[in-house]
Amino acid sequence: MTHGYNIAVIRGDGIGPEVMQEGEKVLDAVSERENFELRWIEYPPGAEHYLQTGELLCEDTLKELERCDAIYFGCIGDPRIEPGILEQGILLTLRFYFDQYVNLRPVKLLDGVRTPLAGKRPEDIDFSVVRENTEDFYVGIGGRAKGKGKGKKRDELEIKRTLYHIKFGLDIESDADELAYQIGVVTREGCERVMRFAFELARAQGKKKVTSVDKANVLTHGYGFWREVFTDVAKDYPDIDTEFNFVDAICMWLVKNPEWFQVIVTPNMFGDIITDLGAMIQGGLGLAPGANINPDGVSMFEPIHGSAPKYAGKGVSNPIATIWAGALLLENVGEVRAAERVLHAIEAVLREGQVRTYDLGGNSKTSEVGNAIIEKIRAQG
Repeated sequence: MTHGYNIAVIRGDGIGPEVMQEGEKVLDAVSERENFELRWIEYPPGAEHYLQTGELLCEDTLKELERCDAIYFGCIGDPRIEPGILEQGILLTLRFYFDQYVNLRPVKLLDGVRTPLAGKRPEDIDFSVVRENTEDFYVGIGGRAKGKGKGKKRDELEIKRTLYHIKFGLDIESDADELAYQIGVVTREGCERVMRFAFELARAQGKKKVTSVDKANVLTHGYGFWREVFTDVAKDYPDIDTEFNFVDAICMWLVKNPEWFQVIVTPNMFGDIITDLGAMIQGGLGLAPGANINPDGVSMFEPIHGSAPKYAGKGVSNPIATIWAGALLLENVGEVRAAERVLHAIEAVLREGQVRTYDLGGNSKTSEVGNAIIEKIRAQG
């Protein structure tokens, strides 16, 4: 082996360990073919570790991960643990700690896969969603307040009532003694850097259009600002066409005319929503990879599906999203030809249609899909 990479592995929960096993197998096969080494370093964060130790992700682990070339992540979520604890304590912590400000989602209908969209072919569904990954409503600013407020200091509830009165000239009823609020934050730096990533991606892929998503017609302050920054950034890319779409409109057009889109850049929350829509029009969550990227730091690669606990241990889940995420990992560390080999092998298996998991209408095992992709890699010229 001429060179190698240290890859942190977090298998996670549910089907995570079994799909990750196939991802590692495939990446090992292609690394052997391309004469480099992947050194897998296991880390325990997940439901079982949390239930046994009460620990989500400690500072020592984060410091160790800083020394890795990339993170390969399975999926998290467990019905024994309240929703949000694992997601915020592990997944979001990793994204924020490593400033992985780009969430990249390729949405591509591969040959041999059916889309629920009537009449659409692989050439009609081939775009990338660049989602801002560290701001917006995911910054965690918010809370809840109780108390009728009369005779009390200006607590959060009274402040909210005052702001409501100023804006609308209306009063919240005195017996409305509980509220919850969540604040979204976007910064110029945060907007600009993810937008530049989107434009540079378009150039690198030979694409000619970048679509910006917002809801500036209603959420005028935050998303009006997003639109303003996009307009400024676009001036540096005169060779690329631009357009604006409101988030509700783009959901409609992605279903009706996905061929219109090439690169989409979107704030965090809207990107979270439309990438699941993108996954379904490309054939399902089992085919949908994701990358959490810091172009100058440690990036993380994962399938975008959940942990699917009812299928855990059955060996029937589709590993292609995880394997494809592994291809994105290889591209990120500079092994572009190896990444291309993996994607070509995935496409060859799907095109033949002999090895398919239940979500694609077949009955193949998880391991059989991984083995079939490895065979295609080894057979490539």
